[in-house]
Amino acid sequence: MNSLSGNSRRLVQSALVSLNGVIGEPLRWAGPYFGPGSAGHSLKVLQRSEAMLMGRRTYDLFSRQWPAASGPYAEHINAMRKYVFSSTLQEAEWTNTSVIAGDPAKAVAELKQAPGRDLIVYGHGQFGQTLCDAGLVDELTLTVVPVFVEGATYHRPGALARSWKLVSAGPGHDPGLVSLTYRPARIEDNASGS
Repeated sequence: MNSLSGNSRRLVQSALVSLNGVIGEPLRWAGPYFGPGSAGHSLKVLQRSEAMLMGRRTYDLFSRQWPAASGPYAEHINAMRKYVFSSTLQEAEWTNTSVIAGDPAKAVAELKQAPGRDLIVYGHGQFGQTLCDAGLVDELTLTVVPVFVEGATYHRPGALARSWKLVSAGPGHDPGLVSLTYRPARIEDNASGS
């Protein structure tokens, strides 16, 4: 199931990662580096997306943070369609949010087949890893933050090994940051060394 072909939607995963590969609790260590440039870029990415997908932890964090916030980003994220994948959450209070309790990989594969714009996932918790393991992520954008911190790392024990092809690399949207964009490597990419 490859959303890079046909009319199906792309699934884009975006995450903040420290120099030593930590992705856990980015609000604690990435804030000083996330300025107006990053905020503006994040809004553009969000506006290109039709819906946001998230696991329970991201939902708990975002549903507390964004409904009370103001500004263009908050207005857009609050108004857009959102899906939270959880076997324990019964009902979502955040506007335009649906709860999906079944198999996340199957449900996301079905969402990708519907026509429309990108689907966006922020962070890389258990939900994000499940999507990567299932081969559902079409584009992976990492913003590297110049800090060493303790916490949960990007690659979890037991995660499936996958190869990714670098499609762009350069300075991030604020000083000190680096932006890396990857797409899944196909067998022919690996064989040719491209």
